[in-house]
Amino acid sequence: QVQLVESGGGLANEGGSLRLSCAASGSISTINDMAWYRQAPGSQRALVARIWGDHSTTYADFAKGRFAISRDNAKNMVYLQMNSLQPEDTAVYICYADVVLTYGDYEGEYWGQGTQVTVSS
Repeated sequence: QVQLVESGGGLANEGGSLRLSCAASGSISTINDMAWYRQAPGSQRALVARIWGDHSTTYADFAKGRFAISRDNAKNMVYLQMNSLQPEDTAVYICYADVVLTYGDYEGEYWGQGTQVTVSS
């Protein structure tokens, strides 16, 4: 009932920037927290940043000072601005949302398919 679609991934040079977007659509009543995770080959999926409905945020240590998560509640979108990119940031970046559905007041966790970010040294 809910789909998350990421965009904005691609190639960046070391020190460069990318802005990721994630659009949530479907039978959405409200979205609680939204987040970005990332997963590099052979690695566990790791939280990058999380943002709550009141726009409070948490960041992984590797993201602090370089990445910024934001959201547009009216558009059901979440963004990740990534600056000062490093080769170790190369990963698939995956969108997450905890959604309260319009029907039955059901709540669930949803994941996007991910968008590839590659940073060249």
